[in-house]
Amino acid sequence: MTGKCDFLPFLPLILISVSLTVASHSSQTPPNFSDSYTVKGTLYIPYAEIHEPFYAWYDLKLGSSRIDYYGGMVKTYQLSKFGEFGSSLKVAPVTTEKVHNLDSCLQVNGSSESRIEPQSILPDLTGFKFLGEELVNGLTCEKWQLLETKGMKVNKYTMWIRYKKSPKIQGVKVSIPVRYEMKGYNSLLGSHYDHYYLEYDWFSSDTPNPNVFRVSDNMTCTSFPGPGDRHIYTFNPIKEFIHNYDDHVETAFDHFKHRHDKDYSDELENAQRKETFRQNLRFIHSKNRAGHSFQLGVNHLADRTDLELKALRGKQYSRGYNGGAPFPYTHLDRMLKDLPSNLDWRLYGAVTPVKDQSVCGSCWSFGTTGAIEGAYFLKYGHQARLSQQALIDCSWGYGNNGCDGGEDFRSYQWMMKHGGIPLEDEYGGYLGQDGYCHIDNVTLTANITGYVNVTSGDADALKVALLKHGPISVAIDASRKTFSFYSNGIYYDPECGNKPDQLDHAVLLVGYGTINGSPYWLVKNSWSNYWGNDGYILMSQKDNNCGVETDPTYVTM
Repeated sequence: MTGKCDFLPFLPLILISVSLTVASHSSQTPPNFSDSYTVKGTLYIPYAEIHEPFYAWYDLKLGSSRIDYYGGMVKTYQLSKFGEFGSSLKVAPVTTEKVHNLDSCLQVNGSSESRIEPQSILPDLTGFKFLGEELVNGLTCEKWQLLETKGMKVNKYTMWIRYKKSPKIQGVKVSIPVRYEMKGYNSLLGSHYDHYYLEYDWFSSDTPNPNVFRVSDNMTCTSFPGPGDRHIYTFNPIKEFIHNYDDHVETAFDHFKHRHDKDYSDELENAQRKETFRQNLRFIHSKNRAGHSFQLGVNHLADRTDLELKALRGKQYSRGYNGGAPFPYTHLDRMLKDLPSNLDWRLYGAVTPVKDQSVCGSCWSFGTTGAIEGAYFLKYGHQARLSQQALIDCSWGYGNNGCDGGEDFRSYQWMMKHGGIPLEDEYGGYLGQDGYCHIDNVTLTANITGYVNVTSGDADALKVALLKHGPISVAIDASRKTFSFYSNGIYYDPECGNKPDQLDHAVLLVGYGTINGSPYWLVKNSWSNYWGNDGYILMSQKDNNCGVETDPTYVTM
């Protein structure tokens, strides 16, 4: 935990004053915090791997609140006296084909059923019981707690508060919020289903300057249809954690199940999936507030656990030489002059439609067949849909392991031994599981003469190979959860690896280009059209992020 109870030295030098609530130890009455304050801290959600900084201003008399996330990357306003039923505003950077990270204002108006109220960053402690004193971050704090039972859920809310002498009233101690934590236990699940906490790093009960609640005069807020409560995650995300509000989770989960035709076996699985969905939903929206060059979205994987997501990444890693020919082009400087600024093999018919590998760790077979389909198109001028299932069923003898992982070069070697691969129509559709090999009963096609290793870590060599030989099988690090829920934009995650032993997923490189000066690789995935941008992702070329350039191969015919 990194939160502190004392003043942060890098903040503006303003007087720290706090709620003028007298500590009533004898009656054990919980404090009531001020009706106006400024607070800075961090929201931690361990299950969702989130630690999100916030800075907030609150003025109940003015009917206004403002909460900034990630150092002001995203600013949210809750204005109860704006319009008939109040209004929520969000200022966030927007990037389009014409503008790059331009601060823009979106507006959602309240209604008679959903009035907008200012958002407190401090919980209402009514009903909390005094449990004594406890050290938090090296300081002695009072501990207050509320137990709440809802069906099979027992939620435990705990607030830690410290006191100091009032700088305004002699003999009065004032309260300072230190930490607020929620732990939820579900007896049906037999485990803790939720856990989050807020560390309050700094707090002042001075009335905020009214100007902090004003959006710049140079900015026009754009309204769009839809009731305000549907935008809780983006316009007022802290409400979930301070007011224990989760109606929006129920709504989002019901919509998710309907859209993706989810039908769980029983109440237990439904509860488990909903809690996994809750954490993934939090992760998605928190990352979107961070202002990255890409956006995440709720896709068909949003109810999957980390272990289930890992199962989709079936790329194995073998040390040493893979038997491929060396990259044959030695004068890249000459060839680069003729390279187009962008390339998309989909436009020429060299790429077959996106498929869903389902729960089978068969990504390696999709990368392999995609590269061969591209080479086949370049040689014969028409498209062929090759069978991933044949590779899953039949290439075990070359070191592949069906739904438990494999590698493209092992598939190439198998093909060179057997004289090709069947068409999907002849062999049979993709099963999403290991099956019986029956290549003896079908015609093999797309025979290859060899395979080539593109120079590792060389973006120029990869572009040349892509232009001259069509779509290329590449391995990437897809272990980051940001990849699992990618929606659009140029994907760059600084924690994504590019070493050979970090590459755990096989995909197909089908093009490259530039958006707003940022170069990207156009990559086809095998997680259905529900994932990413219709099954595709734009992966940043910066620093060989995620290893697109590390281990690419193409075939010769």
